[in-house]
Amino acid sequence: MSATMNEHPAPIPPLRHSHVFLGDAHAENTRRTWMVIWLCGAMMIAEVMGGMLFGSIALVADGMHMSTHAGALLLAALAYSYAHRHADDPRFTFGTGKLGDLAGFTSAIILAMIALLIGYEAVSRILEPVPIHFAEVIPIAGVGLGVNVASAWLLMRGGDDHHGHSHGPRAMHHDEVHRIATRTGTLVLCVFEDGVPPRFRLSMEGGPCPEAGSVTIETVRPDGTRQLFTLEDRGRWLESPNEIPEPHEFTAYLRIGELTHMVTFQEHAHGTAHRDNNMRAATIHVMADAAVSVLVIAGLLLARAFGWLWMDPLAGIIGACVIASWSLGLIRDTAAILLDINPDRHMADTLRRTIESDGDTIADLHLWRLGPGHLGAIVSIGTKEPRGPDHYRARLAGFHSLSHLTIEVQRV
Repeated sequence: MSATMNEHPAPIPPLRHSHVFLGDAHAENTRRTWMVIWLCGAMMIAEVMGGMLFGSIALVADGMHMSTHAGALLLAALAYSYAHRHADDPRFTFGTGKLGDLAGFTSAIILAMIALLIGYEAVSRILEPVPIHFAEVIPIAGVGLGVNVASAWLLMRGGDDHHGHSHGPRAMHHDEVHRIATRTGTLVLCVFEDGVPPRFRLSMEGGPCPEAGSVTIETVRPDGTRQLFTLEDRGRWLESPNEIPEPHEFTAYLRIGELTHMVTFQEHAHGTAHRDNNMRAATIHVMADAAVSVLVIAGLLLARAFGWLWMDPLAGIIGACVIASWSLGLIRDTAAILLDINPDRHMADTLRRTIESDGDTIADLHLWRLGPGHLGAIVSIGTKEPRGPDHYRARLAGFHSLSHLTIEVQRV
C-alpha cells in the first residue's frame, strides 16, 4: 500500500509564500528603458519640427520612423512598471515575472513586421528607382546612427542579458569559475562539464600549473559530507579523474603544498534562465535600427560616389534580413517561455541525478521559468524509505534558481 504526501513550498512568512519572481535588475532596467525613451522622443520631436520648419520631408519621415522605436521601448517600460506594480497581486498564480517575456514576444512580432516593410520598400525601389537627395539624407542617417548607438549603450550598460558563465581553458562551458590570486600568479579553478561528467580543472593564468602531486581539493557540503579529490596533469591544466557529484553546492578547500585556499561553489541555472527578454527586445530594436543606419550610410555613400542607386535598396534588403533573423530568434525564445517549455535541461538532469542518487526514483518532473533567474518545479518522487518532503527539500536546497518548489512523495 502506498502513501502519498503532498507539500507546498515552505511558508515565507507563515502561511504565505512569495510569488515575486522579477529579475534582480528589474528596477535598473526600468530606469534605463525610460532614459532611452526620452532620448528617442526628444530626437523624434526635433526631427519632425525641424523638417516642418525647413521643408524637409526626409527629416519628417526619419522622425516618424524614430517614433516606432520609441513606441516599442514604451511597451517594454510599461511592462516593467506593470510587473512591479502587480508583483504581489494574488490573481497572478505565479507572479508577474513572465510579463517581460510577453512584452518581448510582442516586440519581436513588431520587429518582424518592420523587417517585412523595409524589405517591401527596398524591392519597390529596385523595380522603380526614385531620386535620392544625398546632401540631406546622409547627415540624417548619421544623426540617427548616433542616437541608436547612445541608446544601445544605455540599455546594455547594466551588463550581459545572457547572464552567461565565465570561460577558462579552451573557452568551453564551466559551471562556475573562481580566480585565486597568489604570489606566483592567478590560479583558475572551475568545474568543467562540456559533454563530459563534471570534474575540477585547475590552471595558472600566464604560467605553468603547480605540480599535480602537491595539489588536492576537498569539498565540504552543507550537510557536512566531505570528499577528497586528487588532480592529474593534463598539460595546460590539472584535472580531477573522479566525477563531482551533483549538486555543485559546496565549499572547496584547494591545498597546494602547505597553503590552503577556500572557494565556495553554488549551483546555478544554465542556458537562458536568467535572460531578461524584455530588455533584450528593447536592445534589439535599437541595435537593429543602428545596423540598418550603418548599411544605409554605406549604400548612400557608394550610390553617390559611383552612381549605383541600387546600393541603397540593397542595403535595405540586407538590413531587413538581419532584423528578421534577430526577431525570429526572440520569437522562438519568448514563445518557449510562454508555453512553459523546459528552460534548463542541464538543471533538470542534475536535479534528477541528485534525487535518484540514493535509490529513489522521480516519477514526474515539471520545470518551467517564472521570471528572469527564477524557476518553478513540481517533483513526484517514489521511495522505499520513510522519507518526507522535507528530506528532498533539503537535498535540493543548493539549487538557488528553484524559487517555487512543490514536492510529492509516494511510498512504493
